[in-house]
Amino acid sequence: MKNSFLKLITLLFASTLFAQTGHVMQGVGAVNMSMGGAATAQPLDISGAMQWNPAALSTFDQKLIKFDLGLFFSAPELNSTVPIFDSNGQPTGNFMSGTTADDRGISPMPALAMVWGKEDSKHTFGVSAFGISGFGVTFPESTTNPINMPQSMGGFGKIESDYMLLQVGFSWAYELSDKFSIGVQPTMNYAALELMPNPTANPTQAGYPSTDKATALGFGAQFGVFFNTGSGFKLGASYKTTQKFSEFEFNNTYLDGSTATNNFQMDYPAILSFGLGYSKGNFDFALDYRSVDYENTDGFSKTGWTQTASVAGFGWKNINIISAGLQYKGIEKFPLRLGYTYSSNPIESDVAFFNIPATAIIANAFQFGFSYEISNKIMLDAVYHHGASDGKTSGQLLNPMFASANNPYGAIPGSEVSYDMTTDLIMFGISYNFLK
Repeated sequence: MKNSFLKLITLLFASTLFAQTGHVMQGVGAVNMSMGGAATAQPLDISGAMQWNPAALSTFDQKLIKFDLGLFFSAPELNSTVPIFDSNGQPTGNFMSGTTADDRGISPMPALAMVWGKEDSKHTFGVSAFGISGFGVTFPESTTNPINMPQSMGGFGKIESDYMLLQVGFSWAYELSDKFSIGVQPTMNYAALELMPNPTANPTQAGYPSTDKATALGFGAQFGVFFNTGSGFKLGASYKTTQKFSEFEFNNTYLDGSTATNNFQMDYPAILSFGLGYSKGNFDFALDYRSVDYENTDGFSKTGWTQTASVAGFGWKNINIISAGLQYKGIEKFPLRLGYTYSSNPIESDVAFFNIPATAIIANAFQFGFSYEISNKIMLDAVYHHGASDGKTSGQLLNPMFASANNPYGAIPGSEVSYDMTTDLIMFGISYNFLK
């Protein structure tokens, strides 16, 4: 019963979710997304505050509830090139190349948050349910793109992945003074992962298997500090610990009908955030810097082939994220916002092949959003987002049979695999203030 309830909640709040910065969502909700995800020192709404700095909740002295729902569309493309060999196994000097477009379609992105605060209390409490991470692709089987050829012809066939992470947070902020606050947020997580084919499993003569959707539970925390100088400048910092998960247990089915199981450990990385905010007259400015620690996270730190030719992990490097946003409040009841997000790429060329199921790497994202105050209790929000990768992520195709001391990943000479993508999002939100 408990597992069924968790699955239902995950379907509602994290179904087919896609990340922008690595596999970390750049923002949560329409307001925070429209500010490029920046909120560590400029808490414009409760969702952004709980996602990036629980200490900033101290700025809300009302009872508020907020719900957001977005429609997300991504357009990845997968390209591959392989050399053509003659009957004696010698290269002919000719190559075969092809491109496969993703056909996943539109995905929903919900977020829910609630805060309890009072003007005469130093304590502020909040609870949230956010889809904070995900990736997924659907590249159909192809006879023209070498990497999507059927496994019987040396390709991988249809390549499909679906990862989603729902995080439930319980936030507490405490005002040490009228300018300085601290915050704590224990977190509980539920993740689901499906892979086709499953590269974390041992291959057989029939190739790599497909899997059912495996699930895992995880726990962690976030800590934050927030300082409002009173002169317009605000400072904030937070640290979200590694979210430690149980192992995913896959039930695999091979093309010849045989079955087997395997386990795979994949945690969520620690994130360190620093923020600067400035408010003056009709303008609110926010700037955040984040460091995401993939290099010490199970599932991402290791890479390469195991002794049984399964994939050990994604092999991602740490990334840096810069988020910036500007809000203009000069139009009565109709604030306007512009946001920008930059992320470095965690995938280096030598491991690009291992990351085909997780191509959601967006270098530059642009947002425009606004709100409309219907009454002193109800506010509507909206945002449009467009993101693009900074060129293609590319590398050579890999095969464990080619691995050697000088070629540890088994790069195939003359081959190439590459992928890039664009993303678009329209999101709407509504908030209700119980105490106005």
